[in-house]
Amino acid sequence: MNSQLLFPHIGKVIASTGSRSFPRMLHDLILTQLAVDATHIRKLPMDSESSPTSASTDNQMIGHIDLITSASNAKESALHLTRRKDDCSYTISVYRSNQSQRFSAQEQSILQDFSPLLLPMVEKHITALQPQPAVAASPAGSADGVENLGLQTLRLRFNERLSQSGLALSNREMEVCIGLLSGRTAPELAEQLQLKVNTVESYLKRAAIKMGISGRHSLMRWMYAAEEIQIAPSPL
Repeated sequence: MNSQLLFPHIGKVIASTGSRSFPRMLHDLILTQLAVDATHIRKLPMDSESSPTSASTDNQMIGHIDLITSASNAKESALHLTRRKDDCSYTISVYRSNQSQRFSAQEQSILQDFSPLLLPMVEKHITALQPQPAVAASPAGSADGVENLGLQTLRLRFNERLSQSGLALSNREMEVCIGLLSGRTAPELAEQLQLKVNTVESYLKRAAIKMGISGRHSLMRWMYAAEEIQIAPSPL
């Protein structure tokens, strides 16, 4: 997996959490690793008997990006990623409109490896869709409001992961880590925080030592650790 290619897309997905643009950003991120025609995301209760392919779109469909232009009734080829948490399951389904272009075992493996990053972001997006207190600093629906919501969600998730790991970082170390996770580069963070680039990198190194990771790429994997993830091909 090419982390350098992923970071700009990951930052956009995180920043769009809770907004209408999230499904498209997620779809674009998946396209960096796998050729698909459509991406659907859903949240289902654990006691639901509906499969990802048969669930009602009226209440269960959280978001979708559908790039299929054919109106044909031919069967699609699909893969479904599922993350179970509490009494719900979160599912990402990817589709190809031509059944002859079935997902190979290698492609299934690629999506499986990608799932620890994708599914937690989907969970956070769906959670962010729940009613939230108004943010006084930015009008609802504004670009600043969406970005602030994404960073707010990211910060909460980061603090949650620190608490789970029993770790404590300084304020500067946290700001640098969160900034990098949101897709910013070291020079961009240096300008934002009014620091030198090597100072930003120093804060990252200190945080990495405390967290037992090797740097920015490991930070992303640490942030989005997987829980109970499964992958299933669509029934023929």
